[in-house]
Amino acid sequence: MKKVASEKKEIETLEGTVKSVVFHNDETLYTVLRIELPSRFELRHSREAMVVCKTQAVWEGEEVQAEGYWVNDKEYGRQFKAENITCLAPKSLLGIERYLSSGLIKGVGKVIAKKIVKVFGEDTLNILNHQSARLGEVPKLGAKKIAQIRESWHKNATLRENMIFGQTYGISISRMTRIVKKYGPDAIAVIKANPYRLCREIWGIGFSTADKIAMSIGIEKESPLRARAAISYTLETEAEDGGHCWTYENDLLLRANELTSISVEILSQALEDEINSSHVVAERDEEGDTRKISLWSLSRAEKRTADKLRQIMKTPSSFKKIDAPKAVAWWEAKAGFRLANRQSAALEKSLESKISIITGGPGVGKTTIIRALVEIYKARKINVVLAAPTGRAAKRMSESVGCPAQTIHRLLKWNPVTNKFTFDAANSLEGEVFIFDETSMIDIRLAADLFAAIPVEASIVMVGDTDQLPSVGPGSVLGDMIASGKIPCTKLNEIFRQKGTGLIVLNAHHVNAGEPLETRPDEESDFYFSRARDPGECLRRAIEFMQTRIPRKFGMNPLEDVQVLTPMRRGLLGADNINTEIQNALNPNGEGLERGGSTFRKGDRVMQLRNNYDKDVYNGDIGFIKSVEKSSRSLVVTFDGRDVKYDASDLDELVLAYATTIHKSQGSEYPAVIVIIHTQHYIMLQRNLLYTAITRGRRLVLLLGVPYAVSKAIETNTVRERRTSLAKRL
Repeated sequence: MKKVASEKKEIETLEGTVKSVVFHNDETLYTVLRIELPSRFELRHSREAMVVCKTQAVWEGEEVQAEGYWVNDKEYGRQFKAENITCLAPKSLLGIERYLSSGLIKGVGKVIAKKIVKVFGEDTLNILNHQSARLGEVPKLGAKKIAQIRESWHKNATLRENMIFGQTYGISISRMTRIVKKYGPDAIAVIKANPYRLCREIWGIGFSTADKIAMSIGIEKESPLRARAAISYTLETEAEDGGHCWTYENDLLLRANELTSISVEILSQALEDEINSSHVVAERDEEGDTRKISLWSLSRAEKRTADKLRQIMKTPSSFKKIDAPKAVAWWEAKAGFRLANRQSAALEKSLESKISIITGGPGVGKTTIIRALVEIYKARKINVVLAAPTGRAAKRMSESVGCPAQTIHRLLKWNPVTNKFTFDAANSLEGEVFIFDETSMIDIRLAADLFAAIPVEASIVMVGDTDQLPSVGPGSVLGDMIASGKIPCTKLNEIFRQKGTGLIVLNAHHVNAGEPLETRPDEESDFYFSRARDPGECLRRAIEFMQTRIPRKFGMNPLEDVQVLTPMRRGLLGADNINTEIQNALNPNGEGLERGGSTFRKGDRVMQLRNNYDKDVYNGDIGFIKSVEKSSRSLVVTFDGRDVKYDASDLDELVLAYATTIHKSQGSEYPAVIVIIHTQHYIMLQRNLLYTAITRGRRLVLLLGVPYAVSKAIETNTVRERRTSLAKRL
């Protein structure tokens, strides 16, 4: 009996063997299968059908049963659109052969698959499941190969069960693989015991996915387990999306109610349960009327940071006090020029203080002060340590100062065995003076770990630009340290470098002051604006500038020297689409791995999306794909000369990086940047966004887009405040 679809199309059932997987997207699950039909389903002109569906784990050779209806696609012709698809073990000998050789079993190709099926026939799959030792009956199959096939088959049986479970709930293959890595072969049992662990412990899994599983296994909509998960997830979302370290109790309960429709009374009790179990912390505000609620980890990070900074400020230095005015005069004589008054004051303050802050925009002399500090301390044989949040910032710091600098993560040294940094409160770093650059990027969790590892006798100099975008993670560390009024701070505002024809620095300061940009009809200028009102034209010109015009005029390598920046990820002028178009222009050929709608090819520029301590690769790191292994769905990426392997389960940590969002470019500097500013980005247009983008360019900045969008960004200075407590704790 035929069913009827909601859109009045008759639902039919189609059966057949998967001849090939034409297309599959791990992220959206959109799949196109070429199905070989049995004789009873034979179509008028063909024994094959194209089936369009959403499915996770499907292999060549599998038999499938699809429920759906026929459609006529204008481009691809007649297709069967499956609303439900069930994967079955193959029954025909040819189907079993294809199934075994589809990549399902490591070490089995078409030749070996044919040999195995020739011996065992239709009983092949049963023998592999229950009597795999009988593979020894297959001629010319060595012991090593048999062991490999048996291990792969049995491992895959568990994996397949997990993948089918993930498919049911819309969890991508890469994320399900990560779940199995974390929870082991009993992952399904672990998840069913408490599905909400997923959104707390697995990167990329949200509340809705965990909730879907919970509902399917009978967890009540207003259960305490669900309510408590909603409280924690809402706080995590506030931290990730807004950078907040806490939120007001009433706001939290309302947001959790919107998420789940659980009554506020039940959510209030769940909040108390979370507080009693120490997952969540509640503190009264100054008036005592309402409570501020924070995740325990964020509250603890703020307290640890404030306590350690106070401790450092109270502890005498390990080295003899320096006569600051005398030291400054010595350095000026050595350098052959005099510092400006504010530079001199900043240098003296840093030499005299246990902790000090130097802030200001580009070209105001921050690097000169760092270099002076290093040379003064080294002349007195004082051990100086230099670091920055990102690899590019550390490299730039090292080149400009002339001394080694490293990332903060590498300075602290992650230990994958203990799952924490090697250097901490119990094992301090070696150093007497620590100078950190680009400190506006440091979030509260990293700050807590960093300051914990610094000896109390040491001195600290924090250098950064508070007018840039805030840290990607929660907190406002540099801003709060300044706002506390407890730490000496000097703001530099006089421009020293790139006078004359240099407009990058001048325009950065114009933007910061809310003033119009300067452009000059000068062949040797370092700053240009090119109008492109139509979004399609804007995209085409960005590719043209990157691919030909900038390399031809400035002698730059488009792959290594030119970076496209845009405010958003989505849309025609979003980073995702721009990356695809630039890849098609610069690196269109060669086999690649598909993931989430993107294709990774050898030679592609890519970016890491999250901190991966095991790989020693961090959020925002840029690398180049060295090799692609399609059979194992793995690739090797080179980061600053170091090769890092990515398996199939790791691929969602990477994105193409020919273009990136301005937020993701923080801490990096490129020889040339193409900044797309268009009215399509209207809701994102902010002064600090444009300011950050312009300050990413070292030799060339090209603004491309609509003049009104640029004006709108310069005029809009409503910076969203972050809810933090570090300033108060200090």
